[in-house]
Amino acid sequence: MSFEKLNALGKERKPFLFISDFLGKNIEVFPLETLKEEDIEFCIDAKYTYKEHPHTFKTNPVDFQCYQEKFAQVIEKIQAGETYILNLTQPTKIQTPLRLKEIYTLANAHYKLRFKEKFVCFSPEKFISIEDNTIHTYPMKGTIDASLNNAEAKILANQKEMAEHVMIVDLLRNDLSIVAKDVKVEEFRYIQSIDAGEKKLLQVSSHISGKVSNNWHENIGTILKNLLPAGSISGAPKKSTLEIINQLEGYERGYFSGIFGVYDGATLDSGVMIRFIENTQDGYIYKSGGGITLDSDVLLEYNELQEKIYLP
Repeated sequence: MSFEKLNALGKERKPFLFISDFLGKNIEVFPLETLKEEDIEFCIDAKYTYKEHPHTFKTNPVDFQCYQEKFAQVIEKIQAGETYILNLTQPTKIQTPLRLKEIYTLANAHYKLRFKEKFVCFSPEKFISIEDNTIHTYPMKGTIDASLNNAEAKILANQKEMAEHVMIVDLLRNDLSIVAKDVKVEEFRYIQSIDAGEKKLLQVSSHISGKVSNNWHENIGTILKNLLPAGSISGAPKKSTLEIINQLEGYERGYFSGIFGVYDGATLDSGVMIRFIENTQDGYIYKSGGGITLDSDVLLEYNELQEKIYLP
């Protein structure tokens, strides 16, 4: 029913915040005029002011052998042609004296959300934006430590990273074609700098756009329903890859790798909920992962999963 609620609010041009879980099955919708009554904080800021703070958490990493077994099964699925790229994620227990509200305040990110005492995310990745009847998405795939010699040239020349990026761009181009016309890749594989804890990363992104109809406001829910789950955090082809994720990950992603966004009555902006901490009965869980292709190295992927556990 929440997708219909998004359509109804859009038709009335009423501003709202929306939050969706990974699969698009659980959606929270809050008209902005009532949001002050909720224990929710959000921020969408392309030019945030960087705040200095400690970046590390004490972690209890997932067992390497367990991860290796899941990784091997993903490779088997790729070899069988059931998936080409799959974003394998896992939960990691972390310890910190900070409460979710404090984590939210300290985090440096373009997209930040604290949802009550349940979870907080601080994401660098846009999902979609819509303005002036144009829909945009900016898939991110491929990272490298910015301090390495010739880091930009190395990441752009890496064939494994190139193949992974091409597959995700193709998936999202096809996804946008469901809801838009004249879909095109505006810019392919450009570099962005991201604050990643105590170091900087270079992230490879692309820009894809398309044209939506004049009545897109009253179809916001329908557009989102057709695009979820986010392709960059699931894989391709999407349907079979989602089935494999459900079989192998061994835990519930919940709102992790879902999306949240704001409609202001004229434009829509939204982010993918990565860099995510959930408050559970067993304490804080940090959920993270990375894209697996046939050329992936299990140790490098395991290390990347751990390296993504930080407070930006």
